[in-house]
Amino acid sequence: MQAITKFMGQDHDRLDDLFREFQTLKGSDFAKAKHAFSEFKRGLQRHIVWEEEILFPLFEHQTDLQDHGPTAVMRMEHRRIKAFLEQIHDRLVKGETDAIEFEQQLVDTLTVHNKKEEAILYPWIDQSLSDQEADTTIARMRQVPEERYQHCCH
Repeated sequence: MQAITKFMGQDHDRLDDLFREFQTLKGSDFAKAKHAFSEFKRGLQRHIVWEEEILFPLFEHQTDLQDHGPTAVMRMEHRRIKAFLEQIHDRLVKGETDAIEFEQQLVDTLTVHNKKEEAILYPWIDQSLSDQEADTTIARMRQVPEERYQHCCH
């Protein structure tokens, strides 16, 4: 069973769709574009919380790689991703849609980051958990309180 890989991969796909929607709409319907970005940003922030608070510690506990290894690199990438999100967000708050340099950097970073997760991290976690443990892990992720990630574009 590949429960974590499937669950997180589907979330990657959902987030990618929201970002493409934002990019498509930003030139024609600012309100809808802003809403799509807001949903994308909150969803990506939630995704990062899931990883940093639940999935990464599972991996680190099993491998004893807390301060180095793949999750250390992924945390660094998360910091870059958050910075790009905020730069785009700041432009939108000002009513500006011209953030193409930040958007491209975000897409480039996410593309490489997501591939590593889907090829290495998630499958490793799936292999190390029983079906019951995977289900419990996903349930824990779904129970993360909204205040941990619900802030954007007000």
